[in-house]
Amino acid sequence: MEEERILKMIENNPIVIKNIENPSDEMILMAIKKDGIMLRYVKNATEQMQQIAIKSNLRAIEFIANPTEEMKKYAVSQLWNILELIKDPNEELIKIGIDQKGYAIKYAKDPSILLQRLSIEKDYDSIKYIKEPIEEIQLLAIKKNYNALRYIENATISAEILAIEMNEAAIKFVVNIDVNKKILFLKHNVLVIKYTINDLRRDEVEQALIEVLSKEVVPEKYVRDFINCDSINEKYGNISMDKIIFIYKYGSKFCKRIAVDEKLNLMKN
Repeated sequence: MEEERILKMIENNPIVIKNIENPSDEMILMAIKKDGIMLRYVKNATEQMQQIAIKSNLRAIEFIANPTEEMKKYAVSQLWNILELIKDPNEELIKIGIDQKGYAIKYAKDPSILLQRLSIEKDYDSIKYIKEPIEEIQLLAIKKNYNALRYIENATISAEILAIEMNEAAIKFVVNIDVNKKILFLKHNVLVIKYTINDLRRDEVEQALIEVLSKEVVPEKYVRDFINCDSINEKYGNISMDKIIFIYKYGSKFCKRIAVDEKLNLMKN
Protein backbone atom coordinates (compact mmCIF):
# COMPACT_ATOMS: atom_id res chain seq x y z
CA MET A 1 0.00 0.00 0.00
CA GLU A 2 2.82 2.37 0.94
CA GLU A 3 4.72 1.56 -2.27
CA GLU A 4 1.65 2.26 -4.36
CA ARG A 5 1.28 5.63 -2.65
CA ILE A 6 4.93 6.50 -3.33
CA LEU A 7 4.66 5.33 -6.94
CA LYS A 8 1.68 7.62 -7.38
CA MET A 9 3.68 10.51 -5.94
CA ILE A 10 6.60 9.76 -8.26
CA GLU A 11 4.26 9.59 -11.22
CA ASN A 12 2.99 13.07 -10.38
CA ASN A 13 6.44 14.45 -9.57
CA PRO A 14 9.53 12.30 -10.22
CA ILE A 15 11.76 14.52 -8.02
CA VAL A 16 10.18 12.68 -5.09
CA ILE A 17 12.73 9.91 -5.72
CA LYS A 18 15.35 12.23 -4.27
CA ASN A 19 13.94 11.88 -0.77
CA ILE A 20 13.36 8.12 -0.74
CA GLU A 21 16.15 6.31 1.13
CA ASN A 22 15.92 2.86 -0.40
CA PRO A 23 13.71 3.10 -3.47
CA SER A 24 12.62 -0.07 -5.17
CA ASP A 25 13.58 -0.77 -8.76
CA GLU A 26 9.99 -0.04 -9.75
CA MET A 27 10.18 3.40 -8.12
CA ILE A 28 13.49 4.14 -9.83
CA LEU A 29 12.21 3.02 -13.20
CA MET A 30 9.11 5.15 -12.90
CA ALA A 31 11.14 8.21 -11.92
CA ILE A 32 13.70 7.92 -14.72
CA LYS A 33 11.05 7.11 -17.30
CA LYS A 34 9.29 10.33 -16.35
CA ASP A 35 12.56 12.28 -16.40
CA GLY A 36 15.93 10.69 -17.04
CA ILE A 37 17.68 13.44 -15.07
CA MET A 38 16.37 11.73 -11.91
CA LEU A 39 19.20 9.28 -12.45
CA ARG A 40 21.34 11.72 -10.49
CA TYR A 41 19.56 10.60 -7.32
CA VAL A 42 19.94 6.90 -7.98
CA LYS A 43 22.80 4.97 -6.40
CA ASN A 44 24.27 1.98 -8.20
CA ALA A 45 22.00 2.29 -11.23
CA THR A 46 22.08 -0.70 -13.53
CA GLU A 47 23.07 -0.37 -17.18
CA GLN A 48 19.44 -0.93 -18.12
CA MET A 49 18.41 1.96 -15.87
CA GLN A 50 21.06 4.14 -17.44
CA GLN A 51 19.83 3.32 -20.94
CA ILE A 52 16.24 4.07 -19.98
CA ALA A 53 17.29 7.36 -18.40
CA ILE A 54 19.18 8.48 -21.52
CA LYS A 55 16.22 7.67 -23.75
CA SER A 56 13.98 9.67 -21.42
CA ASN A 57 16.36 12.63 -21.22
CA LEU A 58 19.62 12.74 -23.16
CA ARG A 59 21.25 14.92 -20.55
CA ALA A 60 21.05 12.04 -18.10
CA ILE A 61 24.38 10.91 -19.54
CA GLU A 62 25.99 13.55 -17.35
CA PHE A 63 25.16 11.42 -14.31
CA ILE A 64 26.64 8.20 -15.65
CA ALA A 65 30.23 7.78 -14.48
CA ASN A 66 31.31 5.51 -17.32
CA PRO A 67 28.74 5.48 -20.10
CA THR A 68 29.19 2.80 -22.74
CA GLU A 69 30.23 3.74 -26.25
CA GLU A 70 26.75 2.85 -27.47
CA MET A 71 25.18 5.21 -24.94
CA LYS A 72 27.46 8.01 -26.09
CA LYS A 73 26.74 7.37 -29.76
CA TYR A 74 23.01 7.27 -29.17
CA ALA A 75 22.98 10.49 -27.15
CA VAL A 76 25.15 12.44 -29.62
CA SER A 77 23.21 11.12 -32.62
CA GLN A 78 20.06 12.59 -31.09
CA LEU A 79 21.54 15.93 -30.02
CA TRP A 80 25.00 17.07 -31.14
CA ASN A 81 25.75 19.39 -28.23
CA ILE A 82 25.39 16.55 -25.74
CA LEU A 83 29.10 16.29 -26.53
CA GLU A 84 29.64 18.92 -23.86
CA LEU A 85 28.63 16.33 -21.25
CA ILE A 86 30.98 13.65 -22.53
CA LYS A 87 34.56 13.61 -21.30
CA ASP A 88 37.17 13.52 -24.04
CA PRO A 89 34.88 12.48 -26.92
CA ASN A 90 36.69 10.50 -29.59
CA GLU A 91 36.80 11.35 -33.30
CA GLU A 92 33.88 9.07 -34.15
CA LEU A 93 31.63 10.86 -31.65
CA ILE A 94 32.71 14.27 -32.93
CA LYS A 95 31.92 13.17 -36.47
CA ILE A 96 28.44 12.04 -35.40
CA GLY A 97 27.93 15.51 -33.93
CA ILE A 98 29.30 17.27 -37.01
CA ASP A 99 26.87 15.34 -39.20
CA GLN A 100 24.19 17.44 -37.46
CA LYS A 101 26.04 20.71 -36.87
CA GLY A 102 29.51 21.86 -37.80
CA TYR A 103 29.84 23.59 -34.44
CA ALA A 104 30.40 20.16 -32.87
CA ILE A 105 34.07 20.66 -33.79
CA LYS A 106 34.43 22.83 -30.69
CA TYR A 107 34.29 19.73 -28.49
CA ALA A 108 37.36 18.23 -30.16
CA LYS A 109 40.60 19.05 -28.36
CA ASP A 110 42.87 18.57 -31.35
CA PRO A 111 40.62 17.94 -34.36
CA SER A 112 42.05 16.19 -37.40
CA ILE A 113 42.06 17.94 -40.76
CA LEU A 114 39.29 15.56 -41.81
CA LEU A 115 37.05 16.70 -38.95
CA GLN A 116 37.86 20.32 -39.73
CA ARG A 117 36.89 19.83 -43.38
CA LEU A 118 33.64 18.10 -42.42
CA SER A 119 32.70 20.86 -39.99
CA ILE A 120 33.32 23.59 -42.58
CA GLU A 121 31.35 21.69 -45.22
CA LYS A 122 28.44 21.54 -42.78
CA ASP A 123 28.66 25.13 -41.48
CA TYR A 124 31.23 27.56 -42.85
CA ASP A 125 31.26 29.62 -39.66
CA SER A 126 32.29 26.65 -37.55
CA ILE A 127 35.80 27.85 -38.39
CA LYS A 128 35.45 30.14 -35.37
CA TYR A 129 35.87 27.03 -33.22
CA ILE A 130 39.05 25.88 -34.98
CA LYS A 131 42.23 27.20 -33.41
CA GLU A 132 44.76 28.46 -35.95
CA PRO A 133 43.24 26.78 -39.02
CA ILE A 134 45.66 26.00 -41.82
CA GLU A 135 45.29 27.82 -45.13
CA GLU A 136 43.42 24.92 -46.74
CA ILE A 137 40.69 25.17 -44.10
CA GLN A 138 40.59 28.97 -44.30
CA LEU A 139 40.09 28.85 -48.07
CA LEU A 140 37.46 26.12 -47.78
CA ALA A 141 35.40 28.22 -45.36
CA ILE A 142 35.75 31.41 -47.41
CA LYS A 143 34.74 29.63 -50.61
CA LYS A 144 31.47 28.77 -48.90
CA ASN A 145 30.96 32.31 -47.60
CA TYR A 146 33.29 35.30 -47.60
CA ASN A 147 32.00 36.19 -44.12
CA ALA A 148 34.14 33.35 -42.79
CA LEU A 149 37.05 35.80 -42.88
CA ARG A 150 35.64 37.59 -39.84
CA TYR A 151 36.24 34.48 -37.72
CA ILE A 152 39.85 33.88 -38.77
CA GLU A 153 42.35 35.61 -36.49
CA ASN A 154 45.47 35.02 -38.55
CA ALA A 155 44.20 34.77 -42.10
CA THR A 156 46.75 34.18 -44.83
CA ILE A 157 47.02 36.72 -47.63
CA SER A 158 45.58 34.14 -50.03
CA ALA A 159 42.54 33.77 -47.79
CA GLU A 160 42.06 37.53 -47.60
CA ILE A 161 42.35 37.90 -51.37
CA LEU A 162 39.83 35.13 -51.98
CA ALA A 163 37.35 36.80 -49.65
CA ILE A 164 37.89 40.16 -51.36
CA GLU A 165 37.39 38.59 -54.78
CA MET A 166 34.10 37.13 -53.61
CA ASN A 167 32.85 40.34 -52.05
CA GLU A 168 34.57 43.68 -51.59
CA ALA A 169 32.85 44.07 -48.20
CA ALA A 170 35.27 41.46 -46.86
CA ILE A 171 37.80 44.26 -46.51
CA LYS A 172 36.01 45.13 -43.26
CA PHE A 173 37.27 41.86 -41.77
CA VAL A 174 40.92 42.35 -42.68
CA VAL A 175 43.09 43.21 -39.69
CA ASN A 176 46.34 45.16 -39.83
CA ILE A 177 45.47 46.60 -43.22
CA ASP A 178 47.85 49.11 -44.76
CA VAL A 179 48.13 51.01 -48.05
CA ASN A 180 49.96 48.18 -49.79
CA LYS A 181 47.20 45.73 -48.91
CA LYS A 182 44.52 48.14 -50.07
CA ILE A 183 46.26 48.48 -53.42
CA LEU A 184 46.66 44.71 -53.66
CA PHE A 185 42.96 44.19 -52.95
CA LEU A 186 42.04 46.85 -55.50
CA LYS A 187 43.86 44.79 -58.11
CA HIS A 188 41.68 41.79 -57.28
CA ASN A 189 38.34 43.57 -56.93
CA VAL A 190 37.93 47.09 -58.24
CA LEU A 191 34.87 47.62 -56.05
CA VAL A 192 37.15 47.73 -53.01
CA ILE A 193 37.52 51.41 -53.91
CA LYS A 194 34.15 51.98 -52.20
CA TYR A 195 35.88 51.29 -48.87
CA THR A 196 39.19 53.04 -49.64
CA ILE A 197 37.97 56.06 -51.58
CA ASN A 198 39.74 58.51 -49.25
CA ASP A 199 42.75 56.33 -48.46
CA LEU A 200 44.59 56.02 -51.76
CA ARG A 201 46.21 58.67 -53.91
CA ARG A 202 45.13 59.01 -57.54
CA ASP A 203 48.47 57.80 -58.84
CA GLU A 204 48.24 54.69 -56.65
CA VAL A 205 44.73 53.93 -57.89
CA GLU A 206 45.60 54.52 -61.54
CA GLN A 207 48.76 52.45 -61.38
CA ALA A 208 46.82 49.51 -59.89
CA LEU A 209 44.12 49.83 -62.55
CA ILE A 210 46.64 50.02 -65.39
CA GLU A 211 48.39 46.89 -64.12
CA VAL A 212 45.14 44.91 -64.25
CA LEU A 213 43.43 46.39 -67.31
CA SER A 214 46.52 46.16 -69.50
CA LYS A 215 46.71 42.36 -69.14
CA GLU A 216 45.66 40.30 -72.14
CA VAL A 217 43.77 38.04 -69.76
CA VAL A 218 41.75 40.28 -67.48
CA PRO A 219 38.64 39.12 -65.61
CA GLU A 220 35.58 40.24 -67.53
CA LYS A 221 33.79 41.12 -64.30
CA TYR A 222 36.64 43.40 -63.28
CA VAL A 223 36.27 45.45 -66.48
CA ARG A 224 32.49 45.70 -66.19
CA ASP A 225 32.69 46.61 -62.50
CA PHE A 226 35.28 49.28 -63.27
CA ILE A 227 33.02 50.89 -65.86
CA ASN A 228 29.96 50.83 -63.58
CA CYS A 229 31.65 51.75 -60.31
CA ASP A 230 30.41 55.19 -59.23
CA SER A 231 33.20 55.46 -56.64
CA ILE A 232 35.82 55.78 -59.38
CA ASN A 233 35.22 59.18 -60.88
CA GLU A 234 37.05 62.33 -61.83
CA LYS A 235 34.97 64.26 -59.30
CA TYR A 236 36.46 62.17 -56.49
CA GLY A 237 39.95 62.81 -57.79
CA ASN A 238 40.88 59.15 -57.96
CA ILE A 239 41.11 59.00 -61.75
CA SER A 240 42.33 61.65 -64.19
CA MET A 241 40.00 60.98 -67.12
CA ASP A 242 36.78 59.35 -68.26
CA LYS A 243 36.88 55.60 -67.57
CA ILE A 244 36.25 54.60 -71.20
CA ILE A 245 39.05 56.86 -72.34
CA PHE A 246 41.22 55.36 -69.60
CA ILE A 247 40.55 51.87 -70.96
CA TYR A 248 41.32 52.91 -74.53
CA LYS A 249 44.55 54.48 -73.39
CA TYR A 250 45.78 51.70 -71.10
CA GLY A 251 43.60 48.63 -71.61
CA SER A 252 44.48 45.48 -73.52
CA LYS A 253 42.58 44.46 -76.68
CA PHE A 254 40.47 42.04 -74.69
CA CYS A 255 39.74 44.71 -72.10
CA LYS A 256 38.62 47.11 -74.83
CA ARG A 257 36.29 44.51 -76.33
CA ILE A 258 34.62 44.00 -72.95
CA ALA A 259 34.32 47.77 -72.51
CA VAL A 260 32.57 48.15 -75.87
CA ASP A 261 30.18 45.35 -75.02
CA GLU A 262 29.40 46.86 -71.64
CA LYS A 263 28.75 50.30 -73.11
CA LEU A 264 26.36 48.77 -75.64
CA ASN A 265 24.53 47.00 -72.84
CA LEU A 266 24.24 50.24 -70.91
CA MET A 267 22.87 52.01 -74.00
CA LYS A 268 20.22 49.31 -74.44
CA ASN A 269 19.11 49.79 -70.88
